[in-house]
Amino acid sequence: LSHGFCMSELSGPYTTCLAPGDRKNRSKPTRGRKKVFEAYMSREDVSAGLKRKTLIQGPLRINPKKYHEAFIPSPDSTRDIFIDGVVARNRALNGDIVVVTLLPKDQWKVIKPDGCDNETTETAQGSDPPGSSPGACVLRDPGKGDVNSPDVVIEAQFDDEDVEGNISARHGFDLGLAPLLCLELNVSLSCAPVGISLWLLQVVYILEKKHSRAATGFIRLLTDRNSELFKKCAMFSPVDHRVPRAYVALADCPPDFITRPEDYSNTLFICRIVDWREDSNFALGQLAQSLGQAGEIEPETEGILTEYGVDFSDFQPDVLECLPQSLPWVIPPEEFAKRRDLRQECIFTIDPSTARDLDDALSCKPLPDGNFEVGVHIADVSYFVKEDTALDEIASKRATSVYLVQKVIPMLPKLLCEQLCSLNPMTDRLTFSVIWKLTPQGKILDEWFGRTVICSCAKLSYDHAQSMIENPEKAFVAEEIPAISPRHSVDEVRQAVLNLHQIAKQLREQRFMDGALRLDQLKLSFTLDKESGMPQGCYIYQYRDSNKLVEEFMLLANMAVAHQMHRSFPSKALLRRHPPPQSKMLKDLMDFCSQMGLEIDCSSAKALHESLNKTFGADKYAEARKEVLTNMFSRPMQMAVYFCAGTLEDETLFRHYALNVPLYTHFTSPIRRYPDIMVHRLLSASLGDGPAPRMEEGDIQQQAEVQELSADLFFAVFVKECGPLESEAMVMGVLNEAFDVLVLRFGVQKRIYCNALPLVGFQFQKLGKKPQLTLMWEPESLEQDAVQQVITVFTLVEVVLRSDNVPLKYSAVLKRPGGEE
Repeated sequence: LSHGFCMSELSGPYTTCLAPGDRKNRSKPTRGRKKVFEAYMSREDVSAGLKRKTLIQGPLRINPKKYHEAFIPSPDSTRDIFIDGVVARNRALNGDIVVVTLLPKDQWKVIKPDGCDNETTETAQGSDPPGSSPGACVLRDPGKGDVNSPDVVIEAQFDDEDVEGNISARHGFDLGLAPLLCLELNVSLSCAPVGISLWLLQVVYILEKKHSRAATGFIRLLTDRNSELFKKCAMFSPVDHRVPRAYVALADCPPDFITRPEDYSNTLFICRIVDWREDSNFALGQLAQSLGQAGEIEPETEGILTEYGVDFSDFQPDVLECLPQSLPWVIPPEEFAKRRDLRQECIFTIDPSTARDLDDALSCKPLPDGNFEVGVHIADVSYFVKEDTALDEIASKRATSVYLVQKVIPMLPKLLCEQLCSLNPMTDRLTFSVIWKLTPQGKILDEWFGRTVICSCAKLSYDHAQSMIENPEKAFVAEEIPAISPRHSVDEVRQAVLNLHQIAKQLREQRFMDGALRLDQLKLSFTLDKESGMPQGCYIYQYRDSNKLVEEFMLLANMAVAHQMHRSFPSKALLRRHPPPQSKMLKDLMDFCSQMGLEIDCSSAKALHESLNKTFGADKYAEARKEVLTNMFSRPMQMAVYFCAGTLEDETLFRHYALNVPLYTHFTSPIRRYPDIMVHRLLSASLGDGPAPRMEEGDIQQQAEVQELSADLFFAVFVKECGPLESEAMVMGVLNEAFDVLVLRFGVQKRIYCNALPLVGFQFQKLGKKPQLTLMWEPESLEQDAVQQVITVFTLVEVVLRSDNVPLKYSAVLKRPGGEE
């Protein structure tokens, strides 16, 4: 059973499996049943505990690869607090905002395996409990029992003087956290156990159920045909093991499921969790719908969207009634009196070639004094999306457009995002502009904000702009670039792009001199068959000078608007801050790099950026090492968050760590991001156009995860259709029985398990803090000896990506050194 729950649950005295409409018994434990989970505290006790700091709150993050491991950030955000096991999570799901407390002292559990004190340790297959590693502190839920099957391993090296240990960067959990938690939870230090120990924490309340409570998975008949439940319920098993399995009513299942269950073995269903009782390891669910066959793109995509709570339904009539009803729509004459008319200016868009929602445009006009008038012009979405309307409500709920590989789930109806708001070429459009007078070096001499009317003269792609940058003297002919408005020439557009590029280079150089940090992750792109929509090819997206050009001016506009809002409304400004990285994880990572001979300075964002760009070497694998290190140093980084300025008293907390600027916001993407609409309203109020609007903080992180999952889905299909695929790979991390690699050809990360390889054995050891695996390959013939292969971080290996028999699963198979896999 994937969740480790006992089978006796299936035949126990579980009185009902909720059918549609039967909800009266929900959350009432059956009499006489032993509780699995603790009852939640009352809201009043939680409020009091948070005020007294005897409780901690935070977003729950569950490890997708080891579902028993969960974390919440510590109150000072310097590290993660570890929550051990399903029971300790107390029915909370990934993303929920939870409240935790310390368990009673008699439930603190630590097991220190033999050999923890050794500086260098080693293992071979089968010599240690599954999942454990020598020198690791093996931790368990209270009462779990069997010491030979630990639930969680925190990898750490100990000696008699190092009681905190050196925790691997992938966990960020600190065994020295106990004294810290004593202070944070107002617990006396005198109660701390002697020696090395773990303070086990438990969820006692769910403040906000952020998880959608929906999951995709499969249905199965219960195994005990003699139980009462067999006649009423089936078992739903989610694909995501972080979600509990659930009883679902047979009445919700297909009519022939009982007689022909094998027909549905590969059918994906959506189930919504409706309850999870204190006395049951299993939740109660309700089947929502059948999606189709597992492994097919559209059913899998719909499942991803549903699980992450993305609203992909059609817009309702009351929403559509908020749109202009008289089409074709034209700008009302009175708007021209309120706006600066820029329709004669050379203004153009630069976007991906497939983009339809064009929400930003650029202009660059040389001035007689040798300076430039540069403008960033953003679609005036707030003109159409009025506050407190049905359209505003649905946009705020959707929060963002979701960009999948094959399509976009828009935040706004298509009439707005692809037509009336989109800055389409040779069409009059309403905009909000920031216009500067800049020196050729990018120094701001003057600045203006205001509502405008523009008429874009061209829709350039990044490829078009890049071609102009790479060929500055070339005279482009009409066939090489998109149609240009008759008011302007190809050469005028080309020169504007070149001038913007030169200024952007100066801005970028100055940003990094001032201390900015950039940690780029590889992004996979696909070419799709026009008829079937299936992936035909894939490639790593190249971030080029044309992308950097647009990025620099969008950053400049966002920073300018942040300052303008904060000057006018110091307590209402909707800003975006980026907290510093978790200090404990960062220190561990620095120590690890030092052991690898890499001196990384993490004292500031600037120091880290400079260190990473000096460290990679000059050979052909320098970029690969850079990607591995970038991935490592991305892990301690925290997420940027929106906030209202009045909610934080200390203005030093307003800073954006990666950009290294005091104030930042999002202004430039209102077609696809709701916070930008709120910023537009506040900016308008700061210019004297109406009162300040109501401000609310927001979070759109889940939608970013959906976009990553869409790419994962398409790549798994690509491996199945076009594989096996061979590539060089670089080792990113070494565990005691496995190692992670970055597949260089495709930019994907995979884990390779030693027990899946034809090995005679393997040996794990830590040389200081440097982990190393030695693989002993089986001889290819009786005359040969076993071949040894040493695996450590930055080792180059050859891998083959092969599709598994399970839908959407593929494996990286390590090739034998100098031979086949």
